[in-house]
Amino acid sequence: MKRLLSIFFAALIFCYSPTIFAAEHGGKEHGGIEHGGKATAEPSAGKIKIAMKEYVENKSKKIGALEVMDTVTGKKRNLQLTRIHERVGKTGNYFYSCADFKDTQSGELLDLDIDVEHKDGELNVVDVRIHKVNGKERYTYDDKDNRIPVK
Repeated sequence: MKRLLSIFFAALIFCYSPTIFAAEHGGKEHGGIEHGGKATAEPSAGKIKIAMKEYVENKSKKIGALEVMDTVTGKKRNLQLTRIHERVGKTGNYFYSCADFKDTQSGELLDLDIDVEHKDGELNVVDVRIHKVNGKERYTYDDKDNRIPVK
């Protein structure tokens, strides 16, 4: 009898819980910002990292490496992705993460910053910068996320 009552109450809760929880949040889910009457959630860190990896893969198809202009040396570097860092942050309108690369010609290890824009439900890489070469920083950030060159 206890088992039958337990099943009955579980079924009752299952059937009515969507309306109970929907009313609690007024139709919006947590983690989203309402725009024009629609709830839009920010993308997960996993989806952002997938967008970064797909960008690198697509840009690497032609020559087998990601071609990046080194603004310090004025030369193009051919880079192979080693890994995308776990941490994903947000500054202004962009999500970002660091990624480790190896220069296919010099063997140097580079840390690149990759910025991703989330617009109209799409994730697109909008900027790629060399942050470190062999562990030596080229720039850092102040408390307002402004880039500051390192001398």
